[in-house]
Amino acid sequence: EVWTIMTIKILKSQAENNQARTEMRRQGIDCTISLLQRILRKSGVIKKINVGEGCKSWDVFETVQFIKKNLPMNAPILDIGAYASEVLYALYRLNYTDLTGIDLNPKLNQMPYSDKIRYVVGNFIQTPFKAASFSAITAISVIEHGFKSRRLLTELSRILKVGGYFIASVDYWPEKIDTNGIEAFGMDWRIFSQEELCSFIDEAKEFGFMPFGAIDFQASEQTIKWQGRKYTFAWIVIQKTYESIMDPKNWIKE
Repeated sequence: EVWTIMTIKILKSQAENNQARTEMRRQGIDCTISLLQRILRKSGVIKKINVGEGCKSWDVFETVQFIKKNLPMNAPILDIGAYASEVLYALYRLNYTDLTGIDLNPKLNQMPYSDKIRYVVGNFIQTPFKAASFSAITAISVIEHGFKSRRLLTELSRILKVGGYFIASVDYWPEKIDTNGIEAFGMDWRIFSQEELCSFIDEAKEFGFMPFGAIDFQASEQTIKWQGRKYTFAWIVIQKTYESIMDPKNWIKE
């Protein structure tokens, strides 16, 4: 299998997303529940959290595959927006041993393997973690909600080790799609354009981050329809290559 290191990669088709889910099942890292379990959950018969979504197969699989290829099993990894996220579940199944998730949802400790994975209820842009705590931070469809780039980059830079990675997926379409006035999860919502992703990557350099591989902005199919908008997903990796030399008191401008 040929696997290219990328900084930005775009989900091209629903078929590509379906293929990722098939591979997750083959590897034993699929956390989605069955149709019967979904029905029983909706009716209140079972209380199991509906972890994972079929539409997020591709970005979860890309994230897990990147970590497998670049980080040892004992690497400390944080998933932000961890409630109902499959990332830590999949990594635990692959025998990663130092896993942490943070989310504002108070039911976070009901996630699978909560006795093995450290779950912390809190805000991912103001975490309780010590500086340089993690080798990787993941975020699956999280940062486009209430996006504040400098606050996010400040905290990522603080808690990532030098050499560590920020790995994220975001809602994306090359041309700007207007989402003004649309709220999701009580926050404003952004579908990143190519220009906005470029700006984020450039801004991240001020905080010690550099692109990690090839960049592909091309989209061909609007794989997602949600809130009256059609778009796809972008997957991003940036690496903290040095400590930011910026004066901390000037970091947060928003």
